[in-house]
Amino acid sequence: MNRTRSAAALLVLGLAAAGCAGGDYAPNVNHTLYSVNQPVVERTDYVLDVSTSAGGLSAGEQGRLGAWFDSLQLGYGDRVSVDQPRGFEDARGRRDVASVAASYGLLLAEGAPVTAGAVQPGSLRVIVSRTTASVPGCPNWDYANEPGAPIATSPNYGCASNSNLAAMVADPNDLVLGQTGSLSGTGDTATKAIRTHRNAVPSGTRGLQDVNTQQGGR
Repeated sequence: MNRTRSAAALLVLGLAAAGCAGGDYAPNVNHTLYSVNQPVVERTDYVLDVSTSAGGLSAGEQGRLGAWFDSLQLGYGDRVSVDQPRGFEDARGRRDVASVAASYGLLLAEGAPVTAGAVQPGSLRVIVSRTTASVPGCPNWDYANEPGAPIATSPNYGCASNSNLAAMVADPNDLVLGQTGSLSGTGDTATKAIRTHRNAVPSGTRGLQDVNTQQGGR
C-alpha cells in the first residue's frame, strides 16, 4: 500500500514539474517590469615583471615599461598597480613606476589584484587592470513576433538604456561597487552656480543696441 501511494505521489510531482516547464512558466519569459539583460562587467589584468636595484628602476627598465604601456594603449579608465615580494619592498622602484604611469595621466592604485605566480626578490610586478561593461544578448527580440506569445515584458525591454549606461559610465567598476560619498564638500561649493547667477548684471540694463540687419550688397 505504501509503495502504491509513493508511486502515485511521484507521478503527481512529475506532472507538476512538466507543467511548470512549459507555457507561461518558461524560464525565458519575464513577467516582471525588470529588464532581463543587465550590464556585465569584465576585468582583464595585464602583467609585466620589471627588474629593480638599490636605485630603483634603471633607465632601460623604465623604457621597457613605457613601451609596454604604449602597446596596451594605456589611458583613462585603466588601473595601474604594483605588487612587490613580501619583505623586499622597494619604495624607489614603486616611485619610478608611478613616474612612468604619470606620463600617461594615471596614478598608482592602492593594493594590487592577485595574479598567478610569486613575485621574485629584485623585481616588481606592474599590473594594468582594464575593465569593460557590456550588455550581452542585446538586442533581444525573442517572442516579439510569435503568435500566441504569453503576456509578459518584452525580452528587449531595457536593452537601450542599459547599453547606453554601459557605454557611458566612466568607470565600469562603479556598476559593481559604486562610489562612496565625500564628506569634504561645503555649502559654498554647492551654491556657487546659484550665487553666480544671482550676482550677474541683468542684460537689460545696457539698453537696446543698434544692430544692422541688412545683408548683401543691395
